[in-house]
Amino acid sequence: MSEILKSEQSASSVKHLELEATPSPAYLDSDELILNMGPQHPSTHGVLRVILKLDGEKVMGTECVIGYLHRGVEKIAEHRTYAMFNPYVDRMDYVAAVSNGLGYCEAVEKLLNIEAPPRAQHIRVILAELNRLASHMLWLGTHALDIGAITPLFYTFRDREEILKIFEKYCGARLTTHAFRIGGCLYETYEGFEDECRNFVKFVRPKIDEYETLLTTNRIWVERTKGVGYISGDDCKAMGVTGPVLRASGVKWDIRKAQPYSGYQNFDFDIPVGTNGDTYDRYLVRIAEMRQSLRIIEQAVEKLPEGPVMAKVPKVVKPAVGEVYHGIESPKGELGYFIVSDGSTQPYRIRVRPPSFVNLQALDMMVRGALVADVVAVIGTIDIVLGEVDR
Repeated sequence: MSEILKSEQSASSVKHLELEATPSPAYLDSDELILNMGPQHPSTHGVLRVILKLDGEKVMGTECVIGYLHRGVEKIAEHRTYAMFNPYVDRMDYVAAVSNGLGYCEAVEKLLNIEAPPRAQHIRVILAELNRLASHMLWLGTHALDIGAITPLFYTFRDREEILKIFEKYCGARLTTHAFRIGGCLYETYEGFEDECRNFVKFVRPKIDEYETLLTTNRIWVERTKGVGYISGDDCKAMGVTGPVLRASGVKWDIRKAQPYSGYQNFDFDIPVGTNGDTYDRYLVRIAEMRQSLRIIEQAVEKLPEGPVMAKVPKVVKPAVGEVYHGIESPKGELGYFIVSDGSTQPYRIRVRPPSFVNLQALDMMVRGALVADVVAVIGTIDIVLGEVDR
């Protein structure tokens, strides 16, 4: 009996050695792991799914899967009149609805060959810069929260609330702010509008200093952002990246200066530019942009002219046959509208060039060789909104 057991044991051990010697079928490379980040992950800033190819904690490559928030906005435009489609654009980048409306209205005005009155242009600039501040504040609060700093979220939301109060008084909305119409502004400013804007500038200027006190020299913040997510200016230009991400890489390009619209050529402001093209520089550029927006608001309020806020626009908007492209500098980069008219009351085709969508393609280049934790920081520093990416 003992001899039988010994023979069975020896046979099983031989079989075990044979199994060990036989290579297992390679489902993945032994050093690689495929990991899904999102689409429900809070730090993907919306319903973004990022497929990560990892070697331990090191990122070897990424693939972004989008479309979870697709609503067919551009196709809807073909079945609406020019004026009816106007509110739809507010829902793309819902953090910067004012900028969306400004770009669309100016594109249609360009197609109609009309110009908003000077007073309307100044009101547009004031609201657009307030919206830029609100967008950057939301970005800073959520980006800091992603990295682990909780306090900036409370600070930025406290200050952003003052901007939303102005929006609410002006047009009744706080988030999807439908402020502009084709030809100018539907609403005249309310009583005390200028004073509230001046008070806001005085209120928030020292608050931006507080943000920097919390973060700029914070050892943890610096270590999590410096040298992380690097991208060169040439790579930005090759991939069509615009906005603060491009300027942080040393490229001095801002449509408000390069191709002025809505009277921006009448205001004195600087274009903040970085040198290193990393997450830390993108943070510094946006902080500096917030200060420049305050300068523009001050000037626009002081120079606010009298006069009408709407140009003479036909009740039925029916542009001549043709096409037009118009881009503006939204808080996230170049937001452009390409409109084709067939002479009817509805656009034949509208194509939106959203900065979030274009900038997102740079993610793979920025995170290769970084760690998984750095992916969170880089997604935050690009400042995407999935409503604009998917449309």
